Amino acid sequence: MKVKEIMDKEYIYVSPDQDIVEVSLKMEKHKKFTTPVVDDNKMLIGWITSLDVTRGFRENQKKVKDIMHSKDYIVHVHEDDPARLAVLETSKHKVVSIPVLDDNDIVVGVIRTFDIVETLSHLYDIKVYKIFEAMNKELKGVSWEELMEAAAIITRRRTGKRIKPEEYEKNIREATFGEAIWATGGLEKFFVGLIAIGELVIARKVARARQ
Repeated sequence: MKVKEIMDKEYIYVSPDQDIVEVSLKMEKHKKFTTPVVDDNKMLIGWITSLDVTRGFRENQKKVKDIMHSKDYIVHVHEDDPARLAVLETSKHKVVSIPVLDDNDIVVGVIRTFDIVETLSHLYDIKVYKIFEAMNKELKGVSWEELMEAAAIITRRRTGKRIKPEEYEKNIREATFGEAIWATGGLEKFFVGLIAIGELVIARKVARARQ
């Protein structure tokens, strides 16, 4: 997934010579807490937040250029960057939004933490069995039944609870990715479990072939 697939294309922008009062009304109308400052060609030259506007009023500033952050201090991403980069950048720099640029430094969108959370929430709603189906395709020569048998064994080893392959399959058809992460104690443990299942099903396959 690329940045351009989750960015806000309905972003607002302002110019450096705009009046702060005018800009504050525009941000309020569109319910945006941040906005890029661009030149006549929509090239990024600055960035302002609602806090900057508030500070401008307090200091009796008049123009956007008096309160904006210059481009040199603005975290930004490219439209073709992987979406995970936007997640990492917002987390690292603790910002609520990031401008998205094309090859000519023209602003083509804005990545907001809201967009990231919304995208992740959709991923969390994916049914677990979809993940197992993808895993099954990668494990060449392994049947779905063999995969479920291995999954049931790993579950018993980790939890101490005996579960039949049919029960395990029913559970993953009903559970979402997000629910599975919470149930296993986190993303890392969930994927460690998947790896263990994959290793076991391959080992069992090899052992049967040797008999």
